[in-house]
Amino acid sequence: MLTPKEIAAIAAKALDDKKAKEIKVLATAEQTVLADYFVICNGTSSTHIKALVDAVDKALSEAGEPPVRREGLRSDIWILMDFGSVIVHVFTDEARKFYNLERLWSDSEEVSLSSLMGPQ
Repeated sequence: MLTPKEIAAIAAKALDDKKAKEIKVLATAEQTVLADYFVICNGTSSTHIKALVDAVDKALSEAGEPPVRREGLRSDIWILMDFGSVIVHVFTDEARKFYNLERLWSDSEEVSLSSLMGPQ
């Protein structure tokens, strides 16, 4: 079984590999019981967003951590993937600015991608 940090790292790497924009990982364990980490990124189009979601789903399913739930699949502006201890948010640029999760969770620590994913 993977730790929440390992799940967040696999999700961030899958997003990075598919050229997600502005990937951020927030450590939210101290702020909420919803999840230990939020992984947030942008896609450039509805096709790109679907590819990002599929990449995260595939990477984590292969690691033995399929999503508990997916929301917004019929939306092309925001898809949420719930992995229990990690929630992945994939937005369009406009939706990300509108919902502004980074501001809502501004008291969360941002985890550096390099420390999370290690040497590339």
